Amino acid sequence: MGLERIDNHEGVSVKALLDSGATGMFADKKFVEKNGFKLEKLDRPVRIRNVDGTGNSGGLVMHETCYDLPWTGLLTSGDAGCHRLTAVGDQQ
Repeated sequence: MGLERIDNHEGVSVKALLDSGATGMFADKKFVEKNGFKLEKLDRPVRIRNVDGTGNSGGLVMHETCYDLPWTGLLTSGDAGCHRLTAVGDQQ
């Protein structure tokens, strides 16, 4: 799967897990920082919980990032391509 940075239109190939049961859109903060995506600070921190009810190891969500999905043939608008950043586990 490919993502495109909104600020400079550079592409990044990624492995993705699409979770249709998730209550929001999330990305791994370490991956986002490593690949140079722009971070946007949220107005208010967000607490998220894992499926078993425990708190996420990434703590409060403080930032989100937005990107385009060029493989869809469409550019994202609004929050469609925005993900809140937390710890989602190993990306390997």
